[in-house]
Amino acid sequence: MKGFSFSVLFVVLLGMLFASQTLFVVKETERAVVLKFGEIVDADVQPGLHFKLPIMNEVKRFDARVLTMDSRPQRYLTLEKKAVVVDSYVKWKIDSVSKFYQATSGDEIVANRVLSSRVDTGLRNKFGERTMNEVVSGQRDQLMTELRDDLNLVAQNELGISIVDIRVKRIDLPPDVSESVYQRMRTEREREAREHRSKGLELAEGIRADADRQQVVLEAEAQRDAEMIRGDGDANAAAIYSNVYTQDPEFYEFYRSLQAYRESFNGSSDLFVLEPDSEFFKYLNSSTGTPAK
Repeated sequence: MKGFSFSVLFVVLLGMLFASQTLFVVKETERAVVLKFGEIVDADVQPGLHFKLPIMNEVKRFDARVLTMDSRPQRYLTLEKKAVVVDSYVKWKIDSVSKFYQATSGDEIVANRVLSSRVDTGLRNKFGERTMNEVVSGQRDQLMTELRDDLNLVAQNELGISIVDIRVKRIDLPPDVSESVYQRMRTEREREAREHRSKGLELAEGIRADADRQQVVLEAEAQRDAEMIRGDGDANAAAIYSNVYTQDPEFYEFYRSLQAYRESFNGSSDLFVLEPDSEFFKYLNSSTGTPAK
């Protein structure tokens, strides 16, 4: 009984060992090739359960998903010989499993190294054909599209992979160039500030001159109006005096004399002497009814 159980267990283990050596599974995210003594006998094994010959066959699996190669920032020259530092990345996937294995032995590091060299050369050529403004904003998308299409043909022929996308993450200026650009921008801004300040001073002078002109005009108009009012007042006063004179000429003469005396003797030390028989006393005596002495 024990010998029978051992035999069954041995057969089961032998079957499991045979199955592990003859059956293999390819996942949905993988592609594989089957080798026979190092030579490809099945170039593109699809996902699923498959059979192979023990010892004779070997299975190589590869990631079939879209992979990313993040390149190190590189320095390139534009059409006007200005240096820029470009940080880019590449999206790629395996297109031909057999060609990929033959070109890289299934090593993604080898594929990334070869692809990085091709991308570096392509970016150098594309940047060298365009100006700074074009690579930064004007033709950036067009540059990436052209480079992707060109490299896709080369990658498919050489590596058996297809380029899904090439993108530039950022474009910077080298430190020495950045400093010169900063100084040039600062000089330009200072020049613009001086121009605006000069225009402001000119505008202020114009406003000040206009204000002075308006002041002179207003004062002249006020002086003119004052003279007109004063003239009207003098005319009215003359008319009033004339009317009074016609009503009582003798009183008017007396009043004018008093006004003349007031203007002539306006100091505290002035002295005015009249004779008793002067016209002034005669008028006072006649107006009060007192005989002159």
